[in-house]
This record gives sequence, C-alpha cells and structure tokens, in this order.
Amino acid sequence: MAAQQPKSDLVLLDVFGSPFAQRVRIALAEKGLAYERAEEEDLFAKSDLLLRSNPIHQKIPVLLHAGHGPVCESLTILQYLDDAFPATRRLLPADPYARARARFWAEYSDRAHSCGKRLWMTTRDGEEARAELVRVLRAMDAELGDREFFGGEEAGFGYVDAAAAPFAAWFAVYERYGGFRVAEECPRLAAWAARCARRGSVADNVYAPDKVCELVELYKQRVLGQQQQHTNTR
Repeated sequence: MAAQQPKSDLVLLDVFGSPFAQRVRIALAEKGLAYERAEEEDLFAKSDLLLRSNPIHQKIPVLLHAGHGPVCESLTILQYLDDAFPATRRLLPADPYARARARFWAEYSDRAHSCGKRLWMTTRDGEEARAELVRVLRAMDAELGDREFFGGEEAGFGYVDAAAAPFAAWFAVYERYGGFRVAEECPRLAAWAARCARRGSVADNVYAPDKVCELVELYKQRVLGQQQQHTNTR
C-alpha cells in the first residue's frame, strides 16, 4: 500500500507540551498557514522520521516543507516562515536594526527556560539558577517597557512575542520552585503574559499554567526514574 500523502505542504514534527514547538504553532497561526502535525514524538524514543529530518540535534520542532526539505530549530523556522511566505503577516520588522534587536531578544528569551529548568530539576544550584532567572525576567521586563507587545505599537504582536509567549505559561513553575512572584518582580512582563494568553494563536497552542506544572512533575518523575534505572544497572 502506498504511503499516505500529506494534505498540506507543511508538516510539523513536534511535542505539544514543548514551548519551542509551541512558538512555531503560534507563528503558523498568526500567519494563517495550514499545516499538518506528524504523529506526536516521544522524546525518550525518537521516531525514524525525526532522526532522518534532524540528524544533527535530533530535536523537535522540525518543519517539513514539500519540495524544500526539513527546517530545524524553532527560531530558524520562524524566520523561514517570514521568508518563505512573504504574503502572510510578517513577524520580524522590516527595519534591519529592529530585526537585529528582535532576533537578539528572541534568543535571549530562551535563557528563561534554561534557567527555569535548572531551578526545577535540581537543588544543587537552586539559588544561582533562581538569581539568574530573575535577572533574565527583569531584563525582558525592561526591554518591553510600557509597550503592549515586544513588536511595538505599530507592529503589535511579533517575532519576540511569538518566541517568548510559551515561556509565560511557565511563570507558575518558576514561582513554585523559585519562591518569588513574577507580578512583583516584573509587573510589565506579567501584564504582557496575560495579554498573550488572551490571544487566539497563543490560547490555542500553549498549555495553561496548571497543566504546565503537571507536565513538569511527570517529566521529572520520568527523568529521575531513568536515572535511577541506569544507576541500578551499572
């Protein structure tokens, strides 16, 4: 029997709970681009399709564009969507300097997730991870300023917003393990997170904070269980 052909030129390899995959789905929604999701990946038992499509990092998300091959890494995918579909709503600004700043802050937002993971996965460097996470969030708060979105008053919700919005759902996790309140440390960023959560592209593609907390606990149990199994079989 012949393999079933995808109905769309765009196919996304992802895991719904991944904030990096979520930022791609947000961008696709903002642009109004139809796509298919491949069968959800199990990152503890990666599919042959994922390994073939992203042999270097073997990570999601991966965007498969018919006739063009795979595009890997979430921020690269967002930039590709702007370039490959110029008739759709653009996420990156047209001005070169503004584009450079947007790329910088989108990449910087990744640090919130990496610091947060250090905070909730281990207690060895908890204080250091907490301090760095607060610094990152304060820097994002300062960059946002009094604007509604990082894209600015004219552009509105843009590249940095799509990149960072999934991490806002993790604020509850950061607060639980870090012992601080984002609304007190970074009130403008907290207000921005609430605005993003009300946006359709975000609401439809990002888990609610309580679901994120649940996923964190399940992930920890699975990772720690595998570590214990490895220790017992050495």
